[in-house]
Amino acid sequence: APADDMRAVLATPQEVAEGKRLAQDTCARCHGVNGVSNTAGIPHIAGQRAGYLHLQLRAYKQGGRPQSPMTGAVRFLSDDGLVKVAAYYASLDPAPRPAAAARPVPPRPDPVQAGKSAAEGCSSCHGETGVSSMPGSPSLVGLDPRYFAAAMAAYKSGARKHDMMKGFAAVLKEADVQNLALFYALQKPAKAETKAEGDAAAGKVPAAGSCSGCHGETGVSSNPATPSIAGQDAEYIVTATRAYKDGTRRDESMKAPAAALDDKTLANVAAYYASQAPQAPSVRRPVGLAEWTARCDRCHGANGNSTDPMVPAIASQRPDWLEQVLAAYRSGARKSIAMSAMSSSLSESDIKDLSAHYSRQSARPVTYVVLPAK
Repeated sequence: APADDMRAVLATPQEVAEGKRLAQDTCARCHGVNGVSNTAGIPHIAGQRAGYLHLQLRAYKQGGRPQSPMTGAVRFLSDDGLVKVAAYYASLDPAPRPAAAARPVPPRPDPVQAGKSAAEGCSSCHGETGVSSMPGSPSLVGLDPRYFAAAMAAYKSGARKHDMMKGFAAVLKEADVQNLALFYALQKPAKAETKAEGDAAAGKVPAAGSCSGCHGETGVSSNPATPSIAGQDAEYIVTATRAYKDGTRRDESMKAPAAALDDKTLANVAAYYASQAPQAPSVRRPVGLAEWTARCDRCHGANGNSTDPMVPAIASQRPDWLEQVLAAYRSGARKSIAMSAMSSSLSESDIKDLSAHYSRQSARPVTYVVLPAK
């Protein structure tokens, strides 16, 4: 006798016919008798893998999913009825591709390449890859993208006083700032190519007393909101600290440490941090649609046509449903170790692109053949 999770896969024609009758009474109002949904948020289930359908129906009935209309729909079906309904919908031809399938998903610009292009306007002051060779201009490598974005917002709003930077930030869109931040975060970190005026050895002790608690012992911050200053241009460190000291820049956490440093000590502290080796922040290069689909196809089959009876086919599925499900796995509302790991790093645009891609693929039915025991 087949195990419970394979019963729907091995259903007889008589059980499939009984499943149709049950589906007409229980499921057709939302999914249609033909299993092709015409309602946003309701998935196509025609041609879906029988084992997977049965598994999900049981999860709804047993409370393994959040309360929904599905909970009430399957409440009064026996497990035998769930098997038959799953077998019936699995026996149908899958939903056809939508009309939009003729148009491929438009490729999104590579954010790193877009950041590189935007950075051309910054290179005269900050260096081609964000390593400054101009005294007084900060290096932009080694910074967490969140800090970079916050700094640009401060220049744009006027919270940081710098006329040239304010004008530059004013014309940048949010996406431009994010692309710039990502580009600089992914560059190989190096010390600023400028000379420090202070005594680096003499600056180590006061740096430990005033700065290391937030910026790290060697200037490598562990907090995204606090900049790493290892390898930073010394003159810029001095200028920024004086701005915190006189109130030109406002930050309560910087006010007291800055006030405690006289000019000579500040120059030494700046020289100490400028002499330290910067480190790259923990930032991953974005994954493109082609790489994401290659990962998804490993389980869901070529172009989303699963050949595993327990893994859902996602080809030609409604894109709004795919978006909803991926978001639920990412948030933990739906439980799956594999899917949670896959979806945890998906951005909103990744979810939309993946959903649009698989909705455009041709869905194919699959037949399972039972081999006799040797």
